[in-house]
Amino acid sequence: MMSGGGNINDVPAPGDLPSPPEPQGPSRKTVSSKSGSSAVPVYADIDTERAVIAALMIDPSCISTVVSILGGLASAQPPQDGRRKKAAADPENLKKEMFRNLAGMVFHDLKYAAIYEAILEMTDKGIAVDILSLTSHFERIKRLDVIGGQDFLIDTQAAIASTANIESWCVNLRDYAMLREMIRTCSGALDMCKNFPGNIKSLLDSVESEIFKVRNRFVQPEIRELRTLLEETFQTFMDVIDRKIEPGLPTGYPVDHLIGGGLKPGEMFVLAARPSIGKTAMALNIVRNIVMKDIGGIRKNVLFFSLEMSAEQVTQRMLCTEAKVPLSSIMDRNLKPGDIQQLTQAISRMKDAHLFIDSTAAISVFELRAKARKINDQQKLDLIVIDYLQLMKSGEPAGNESRQVEVSAISGGLKKLAKDLGVPVLVLAQLNRELEKGQSAKALPKLSHLRESGAIEQDADVVVFLHRNRDDAKEQNPEANRAGVEAKLIVEKNRNGKTGIVELKFFPALMEFRTIEHRYSDSDRSPEGKPAENTPK
Repeated sequence: MMSGGGNINDVPAPGDLPSPPEPQGPSRKTVSSKSGSSAVPVYADIDTERAVIAALMIDPSCISTVVSILGGLASAQPPQDGRRKKAAADPENLKKEMFRNLAGMVFHDLKYAAIYEAILEMTDKGIAVDILSLTSHFERIKRLDVIGGQDFLIDTQAAIASTANIESWCVNLRDYAMLREMIRTCSGALDMCKNFPGNIKSLLDSVESEIFKVRNRFVQPEIRELRTLLEETFQTFMDVIDRKIEPGLPTGYPVDHLIGGGLKPGEMFVLAARPSIGKTAMALNIVRNIVMKDIGGIRKNVLFFSLEMSAEQVTQRMLCTEAKVPLSSIMDRNLKPGDIQQLTQAISRMKDAHLFIDSTAAISVFELRAKARKINDQQKLDLIVIDYLQLMKSGEPAGNESRQVEVSAISGGLKKLAKDLGVPVLVLAQLNRELEKGQSAKALPKLSHLRESGAIEQDADVVVFLHRNRDDAKEQNPEANRAGVEAKLIVEKNRNGKTGIVELKFFPALMEFRTIEHRYSDSDRSPEGKPAENTPK
């Protein structure tokens, strides 16, 4: 890419100034190549760069707004290679190098980059910023003539009449800087693709990681003032009390009373159990309770990542549970009168559900987050469900790290996803075999039984165990299908609420968990086709 009439390879390192400076072409226009046969766009808005510098010279208090959008020392990148070691020996030199890198990244015109670097350095030292102090600064470092002298500073300050639009100018500058960094990153990715070592998955993860670094470099965490947060928090409390909003996304089970009203945005919920206890069934029951009805007057959007089953298998389970028709009856061609009608009625009801299913096996945390962000941009997600954590990959290049380290990275990535998107993330997880070794059948799971990593319990806001006697739920047991099998939801960790146990009934033929308080309706029947009984389930 050419910029201002020269090849990008000829541009000095960030912060270094040409001598003498070449005239800058018009902003947002194209420049011709040497042959005159083509034109290359300048990915910058020089007028806006001039306006931002002028605003800082006219009103130095604008620095807080500028730094909050464009970044200051906290977001500056440290020098690399030998320059980093040399600078690290002197904290002041390290600061200067980081300011220089930041200014060179944000400003395309090297003169304005040098002025912004000087303003950052002077502000950090508590020196007032104006034409005289800037002139003195550049004279001291022998660069005043390189930027165009004091006349250039005076002309720059006179470029605007007001600083009222400083915020929009900074956003514009940040977007162009991000675009330029993306171009550099993608150029590097192209080179990586041409010389990839043969592991295509590792290559994809590396490219994706570099792209995420560009985003994280420019998107700064929002710093909030307590006074504003208190007002917003009190208003939220009043809306909950007046039933204008729900405190969380209700699961449809009494566990909501323990976890503060349901699944809350930005939090990570872990549902863990041993194999064949019913983790997936429980997750799909929760999803069905959410997507099959209006909550707060609207249908909620749920994204379900199924690493163990195909999208078709997930759909089969949900349809049979909703229709109250055992899947085994369909596969055995042993349908009862009315089963087809119940299936078609269930399909009609489920067509209004906003559920998205991704069945990618062994998905990496990077790929999962990218897919979740894409769906969330198209239509705001209300819940993300992952079945299950131990089947995921971290996405980091293969090394000597243990599986525990990899699971820790996955868990941390999922927690970050919940916070970044502001949605609850329900993560299914397996328990290790220690629960079944040398203990009675009544032994309950503990946090230490979470398989492969203690980081799961640390990252999770809520940890719930699903527990029951696996042998009681064999499908050939008529009593299990008629009256249900006793099961428990154990809230073992709750960062913002209570812990406790919720009693449930599990119906294996329908793969459905129900609350003890549930009573059959007139339209319900048992899986064997017997008349419904008004008994707890």
